[in-house]
Amino acid sequence: MASSWTGDRVRLRAVEPDDWTAFMRFADDDGRRGSRPDLPRSAESYRAWAKEQAVARGDDDRFRLAVEATATGELVGSVGSHRTGRRSGWFECDVTIGADHRRNGYAAEALGLLLRFMFAERRYHKCLAAVFAHNEASLALFRRLGFTEEGRLREHVFLAGRHHDLVMMGILADEFDQRHTTSRP
Repeated sequence: MASSWTGDRVRLRAVEPDDWTAFMRFADDDGRRGSRPDLPRSAESYRAWAKEQAVARGDDDRFRLAVEATATGELVGSVGSHRTGRRSGWFECDVTIGADHRRNGYAAEALGLLLRFMFAERRYHKCLAAVFAHNEASLALFRRLGFTEEGRLREHVFLAGRHHDLVMMGILADEFDQRHTTSRP
């Protein structure tokens, strides 16, 4: 690896103002973000969001990074830390990969780079991820990375006309280190 932000398949970088078109396309892929359907958004709202992200400071270790394919330089998704409990040493992560770029190992590598940074450099102790119970691909991804199911919030999210379970996954820094050494060669 050339840096702590670059793997074999992906490079994590700051969101740039010109990335707005890719993020708009990723939103169109799924038609929703997180736990609720999105209202239609204008191109201008994506432009403004990307500009805001481009100058965001990452206070309290909350940030969003662009995931770029190393082979092509194309923006393929994003990864981030969006909630933190610094006193207790936990953070919550998420990853989004555009529909045309899934199943290429981008999400796993992006999450691995993020976890390595947060555990080794920021000294967090635990990472959490909230995953819809029906999202088998994401559950399998987090399990492959070493996350353990810590709980299930039954019928916790109302989406698309019905309630859905939310699975809470977690991994501790030493569990991650055992599977994916955090030391640099």
